[in-house]
Amino acid sequence: MSQVQILMYHRVGDFPGRVKAHGALYCHLPRFRAQMRLFGWLGYTVVSLDDAVAGLRGERPLPPRPLVLTFDDAYVDFLEHAAPVLLEHGYPATVYAVSGLVGARSSWDAGVGPEPAPLMDAVQLREIQSLGFSVGSHSRSHVRLAEQDDARIRAEMHDSKASLEDLLGRPVQHFCYPYGSHDLRAVRAAAEAGYLSGTTCERAVATPADDLLTLPRKAVSRGDDVFGVAWKLLFKNTPKRPPIRR
Repeated sequence: MSQVQILMYHRVGDFPGRVKAHGALYCHLPRFRAQMRLFGWLGYTVVSLDDAVAGLRGERPLPPRPLVLTFDDAYVDFLEHAAPVLLEHGYPATVYAVSGLVGARSSWDAGVGPEPAPLMDAVQLREIQSLGFSVGSHSRSHVRLAEQDDARIRAEMHDSKASLEDLLGRPVQHFCYPYGSHDLRAVRAAAEAGYLSGTTCERAVATPADDLLTLPRKAVSRGDDVFGVAWKLLFKNTPKRPPIRR
């Protein structure tokens, strides 16, 4: 059975001193560089989310140990710090942008992470797309979807897709649930909007048995050195909750 590891990153850069923050919000650049080298040493092949979805659907073969890299929120530091390292290794990646906050700041980080940081603007999102990275939707306004009413859920799904497609000039096929918050209504709304995949914060390996709109991912935290990431890839597989049936 084909299995795909999906890793979740947020910010990548230089963060001096000890920052009181949710661990998965950032990754120090030296550790990020080391992690990118690690994948080859462990025999992983970094593939695009498009290729992973096609493989999970049985439409094309996947290489041994396929690995997908995803980056939530579309911080400017992805372009400044992560992208050069990824390009050096020839690694594809998917960046999830919040359509209503393009060019703004990550207001949701206040009080839980590093200070609100700049998010990529339209020009920068087009630039990373031109470099070969894919841009997915992270909703319209970064809310917990499972806590919203039906109309708001649909708007967050549909409006963000339409807005990003207009900005980028190509289809936006992948969605990421902010905070991992989703329920049956959100999954159905993602399907109705026309997304091919939806990623969550469930810590497990993705398999063909998974609904493509509730794919699990493993978060890379600030404390993860290469041994921590290797352990997550090779051994850390938290049992998933029962799948949400549409």
